[in-house]
Amino acid sequence: MTASTTCRTAAGRSRILAVGAIAVAGTLLLAGCGDQTDAAQRARNSENAPLADKLPQSIKDAGVVKVGSDIAYPPVEYKDKNGKVVGIDLDIAEALGEQLGVEFSFENGTFDTLLGGLRSKRYNIAMSAMTDTKDRQNGIDSDTGKKVGEGVDFVDYFNAGVSIYTNKGETQGIKTWDDLCGKKVVLQRGTVSHDLAKAEAKKCEGGKTIAIEAFDNDQQAQTRLRSGGADAGSSDFPVAAFAVKTSGGGKDFELVGEQVEAAPYGIAVPKNNPELRDAIKAALDAIIKNGEYEKIISKWGVEAGAVTEAKVNGGK
Repeated sequence: MTASTTCRTAAGRSRILAVGAIAVAGTLLLAGCGDQTDAAQRARNSENAPLADKLPQSIKDAGVVKVGSDIAYPPVEYKDKNGKVVGIDLDIAEALGEQLGVEFSFENGTFDTLLGGLRSKRYNIAMSAMTDTKDRQNGIDSDTGKKVGEGVDFVDYFNAGVSIYTNKGETQGIKTWDDLCGKKVVLQRGTVSHDLAKAEAKKCEGGKTIAIEAFDNDQQAQTRLRSGGADAGSSDFPVAAFAVKTSGGGKDFELVGEQVEAAPYGIAVPKNNPELRDAIKAALDAIIKNGEYEKIISKWGVEAGAVTEAKVNGGK
C-alpha cells in the first residue's frame, strides 16, 4: 500500500491553540508538503530521462544544474521583449535537461566573472558562448600568463569565429584587423574579441595602435558604436550577424570582412567534477543523434556552426 502524501492543514488541531501557533504550524506543514511534491517531481523526471543515472548524486537530488551565464548576448542568450530568457544556449540546455532528467537554471552574471563563479561553487557549470581555449582549460590569465585557478573542462557544442562590424555605410575601408590600426573598436570585456584586439594592437606599425573600449556586455558596445563613439565593433560571428540583422530593423550595422579565429564554444565544468562533465557530453551526443540539436541550430539560423559530435577540451 502506497503511503499517502496528502498534506493536512492545521484545521484539525485543537481550537485552543493560539492563532500564532496555528499559523506557524500551517506554514511548516505546507513547506513540508512542497518539499515532498518537489522530491516526487524530481523522481519522476529522473525515471523518464534516459541518462539520469550518469549524473552525480548531488545533482540528481537537487534536480537542478545551476548555470552561470551572461544573459546579454543575442542570439546565444538574452531577454526577449517580454523579459523571458531565450536563445541558442537556453534551447540546447533544455534538450540536455530532458536527457538527464534535471532543469538547467540560468543565473545572470558578467562574462568575466563566470569562471570565478565556478571556482566559488556559485554555479555548477558556465554556458555563455564561452570559447574553449587552452588558457581557460589550464586556469591561465590570458593577459598576465599567470595561473589564477585550476582551470575547467569544456564540453564543446558549437563553432564560431570572430567578426568585425561597423555602422552601416561607414566601413572606412575596414576589412581586416590590420585595418583597425589607428581606429577605435568596441567589444565585450574578457572575450576572444578582446584578446584578439589586444594582440593585434601590438602589431600596429608607424606609431599607431588600436584604441580598445571594453564593456560588461555586447549590447553596451553596440550602443556606443551606434552613437558614433567608435569606428567598429567586434564579437562572435553569430552575435554580430544577429545585431546586423535586427538592430534598427537591419539599418544600423553591417559586417565587414570574414570571420576569423574559428573555435569551439564549450560548456565549462569544474575539473573536480568529471562525472558531471561526462553526463553532459553523453546528453549532447544523444541530442545530436536524435536530431533535436539540428532542429535548435536551424531554428536560430546558425547551421554553419553546428558540430557533429560532442568533444571534451577540443579548443587550442
